[in-house]
Amino acid sequence: MSKQKIHKTNAARLLDLHKITYDLIPYEVDENDLSAIHVAETLGENINQVFKTLVLEGDKNGYFVCIIPGNEEINLKQIALLSGNKKCDLIPMKNLIGLTGYIRGACSPIGMKKLFPTYIEESCLNFDSIYISAGQRGLQIQLNPQDLIKLLQAKIFKNS
Repeated sequence: MSKQKIHKTNAARLLDLHKITYDLIPYEVDENDLSAIHVAETLGENINQVFKTLVLEGDKNGYFVCIIPGNEEINLKQIALLSGNKKCDLIPMKNLIGLTGYIRGACSPIGMKKLFPTYIEESCLNFDSIYISAGQRGLQIQLNPQDLIKLLQAKIFKNS
C-alpha cells in the first residue's frame, strides 16, 4: 500500500482537543466484510484488542453505546438491566447516520452527534492499547483504553 496522507477525522480532532495520545492506523477496506474480525485480520492484530461500537435503544432510557471486543456478541438482556432498561435492541441500521453521524463500518464511539451513555467491556483493561473506529471506513484509532473511558465517561461492564 502506498504511503498516503491520512486525513484526521472528527474523532481524532476530539482526541487532539483533549490532549489524548493516539495513532491513526489505516487498513484496506472490504465493502463485503465490514466486521471487526476482518479489521483485526487485515491489521494483523489480536481480535480481542479490536473493539466494535454498537448503538442500542432501551425501552426506558433511550439510546446508549456499547464498546465490545470485535469477536463478541452483546448480551442484550444483561446490558438492558445494566443500563436501567427492561429490554433493549440494536438500533436499525438506517437510523445510524442520523443518530450518530457515522455509517456502518465506521461508527466511532468518539465524536457522535451526542454523548450517549457508554459502556465498555472490561477486557479492554487487559491491554495498553486497543483499536476503535476512527469514524471512517479504512481507519482505526489505537489508544489507551483508560483514556477512552475517561473521555467518554464510560462505565465498565462484563459482557457474559
